[in-house]
Amino acid sequence: MKILVLTGAGLSAESGLPTFRATGGLWQGNRIDQVATPDAFAVNPGLVLDFYNDRREAINKAEPNAAHRALARLQAADRHKVILVTQNIDDLHERAGSSKVVHMHGSIFAARCNACGVGWSASYAMDPEDTCPHCVEMAVRPDIVWFGEVPKEMALIERALSKADLFVAIGTSGSVYPAAGFARKAKAWGAATLEINIAASETSHVFDEIYRGSATTMVPVWVEKMLR
Repeated sequence: MKILVLTGAGLSAESGLPTFRATGGLWQGNRIDQVATPDAFAVNPGLVLDFYNDRREAINKAEPNAAHRALARLQAADRHKVILVTQNIDDLHERAGSSKVVHMHGSIFAARCNACGVGWSASYAMDPEDTCPHCVEMAVRPDIVWFGEVPKEMALIERALSKADLFVAIGTSGSVYPAAGFARKAKAWGAATLEINIAASETSHVFDEIYRGSATTMVPVWVEKMLR
């Protein structure tokens, strides 16, 4: 079976990483337009970089949970062809043992030059005075997708959606596009659809089947079913 799994912030929340929606519309006391848009970076790069430096530090302290580990087992078992797409910018899937993770919103552990577009691995704290190793401009930013920017690997994701036998959304709010439209697209191409979430999402009505409960409880249950 060809399975496309989409994971969202709710999955990492169970490793102690707070979600935007769960904190009253604020991330660490900052509004979304202050820290997660290209305009915010242009106006106050120091504030934006400090915000993501703090998030990187929190991610480094977090540990993969039972849901991350279960998905890694599903991928490694080779009983099904599993493509894992995440909206999360952390590395918890990789640390749990997953391979070939598609980070559609980028990674907190990568950097990109806002001037020339060159990217590189970067696990260090960023500063507005950091210079690009390619063009030497002071335009270094995390290589993540901010609101108003185009998600990564969309052509790959679209192909996977068109070929999937099963689409599974885990810990997603169903409020951020284009990911919020994946279930409808998968169904239109003939896939079965499953949502695993602690509460109803904005797109729960689209899914054929729902597992309601925490990801750390319900994902291992689903994975064991798929491996039997």
